[in-house]
Parts: sequence; structure tokens; C-alpha cells
Amino acid sequence: MEQREKKMKIRKLYKFENAHIVRGCTSRRCSESIHGHSYKVELIFASDHLDRGQMVYDFGLTKLTIKELIDSFDHAITLWSGDDPGYLRDMKKWSRRWVELPVSPSAEQYARVIFLMVELVLNNTVTVNNEKNVTIDSVIVHETDTGYAMASRADAHSEIMGKIDLAKIAFSEGVKEEWSDPEIWEKLLRGEKIVNPKKI
Repeated sequence: MEQREKKMKIRKLYKFENAHIVRGCTSRRCSESIHGHSYKVELIFASDHLDRGQMVYDFGLTKLTIKELIDSFDHAITLWSGDDPGYLRDMKKWSRRWVELPVSPSAEQYARVIFLMVELVLNNTVTVNNEKNVTIDSVIVHETDTGYAMASRADAHSEIMGKIDLAKIAFSEGVKEEWSDPEIWEKLLRGEKIVNPKKI
């Protein structure tokens, strides 16, 4: 029996401050009041190949579109599109930075959403330094110092947990205007390619 070659993994850490309500959870504080967390997000990338710099994926490349999309949640409120319409309207009225998700913004769903966002970026990136077979292996979202959620590819694409339609993620104008390309999310959804720079 042929032994499957193992992949090398690398980790990149991001941080953001965000507010939310998680409707339907057991804790009344969590489900009935807006509250915030200092999030830490770990992205685990994997490949069975090293590029010309003998790296799985240059960490500098993760400071481009991937960083901008994760930073969209910083100093923002994350909303669930299934919440009360009046609440959604008021939050969008009084918050310049917001992100609306088609799922409730629990740590578990954050991990799934971010996995799919990063996967979309990688799938639409043209590499120029002989990077090969680079995938997102897992995403870990620390909501507190003592609790986190981790999502794998199977979790992110799980029908049982509920399919996540990336086209239903909405970013406020206040978020998009800070991106280097305010239309990057729409371009990614259309399958337009991002070309990695030769030098950063």
C-alpha cells in the first residue's frame, strides 16, 4: 500500500476587536446583549511543496487580501441576516463598520466563514514564486483566552452544520473603503484572479 505523503503546515495569527449578539445560545448575556471580544484567528496553511524561497507560503503574502478581509471584522459589529429587521436596520444606521453574515456570529461560525473566505482567496490567486498545492488546512478562532472553535475543510463545507453562501456576506461601505480594492469581495465571488506580486 502506497503511503500518502504528509503536508507541511504553517500558522499565521491575526487579531481583531468585534461586537456581536449570538441569538439562541444558552447564556442570556450572550444572546440578549451586544457584547465584544478580542478575537485571535489562527490560519493553518498546508502544502506538500516548497516555493523558490523554500517556504510553504510567504507570510508576507498573507498581509494582502487575506489580512484585509479578516481585518474587516476589526472595530466592527457582526450581524446575522436572520436577526430582527429593526435591530439590523439600527445597527447599520449607527455603525460605520459592520459585516452581515448568513449565519449567527458564534466562534464556530466565524471559523467556518473565515475558512471559506481564505479558501476563496487561495483558489483565485495566481502565484508567481512556484508556490504549489497551498491549501487552508484549518482555522482556529479564539473568542476568549479560555475558549476557541476550530474548523476543518469538512466543517466549513458541512451540509449538516448548514451551507454558507459567501454571496450573502455583506460588508459596509465603511469597511470596503479601507480595502486596497473596494471591489475585491465582488471580484472574488465572480472568480476573478488575484496575481501575487513578485516582490512585496
